[in-house]
Amino acid sequence: MAQIIALDTATDACSVALKSDAGKFDRFEIAPRQHTHLLLPMVEAVLAEARLSVKDLDLVAFGRGPGSFAGIRIATGAAQGLALAYETPVVGISTLEAMAWRALEEASDAEYILSALDARMDEVYWCCYRVADGDIKPLHEERVSAPADVTLAVEGNWTLAGSGAIYLTNLPQIEASVARSLPEVYPVARIMVQLAERELSAGRALAPEEAQPVYLREGSWKKKDEQ
Repeated sequence: MAQIIALDTATDACSVALKSDAGKFDRFEIAPRQHTHLLLPMVEAVLAEARLSVKDLDLVAFGRGPGSFAGIRIATGAAQGLALAYETPVVGISTLEAMAWRALEEASDAEYILSALDARMDEVYWCCYRVADGDIKPLHEERVSAPADVTLAVEGNWTLAGSGAIYLTNLPQIEASVARSLPEVYPVARIMVQLAERELSAGRALAPEEAQPVYLREGSWKKKDEQ
């Protein structure tokens, strides 16, 4: 069994998860602006529980975005730091896809899932997914847009997941097709471990220096009037 650690700080949530020969271990806390203080202690805690050290890891996964610019940088930098010492492979996991899988845990009968994160500045990060045969597939590339420009890819029974729901639940093109709204869904490292294992099996792991965040929006670290 591959021993995989995953880190995510792309939203207000901070989470770490580890899958190892000793079992599964995770930490999750909603703590805005506390990620730099929480992340490495969480890493140390799950490694200690599993009685592992960094050199024992086969893969380091991280939430590569989209999400908070600062948060994505924290997870990317931490993942590279863990991986570089022993040249451990890394893999970036979509926060929107992780949210879709988390939503499926809450709504097991979902047919389609719209993952949407509040991108600030009156925009949302979003992607539509189809659930079929126990798998989740994106119906298009991840996007950032004004809430009014979000469209559902097909007609069907939709579940809306994530903080972007605050903008979308009252829009006519969304509201009629959304059977349930799950605004408290976050991307979680526990799910990212599972997605990372799939990426490793498919041969898509990267060298540590190749780890790249995904922002979707250029200049996302700037205030709106500076762009």
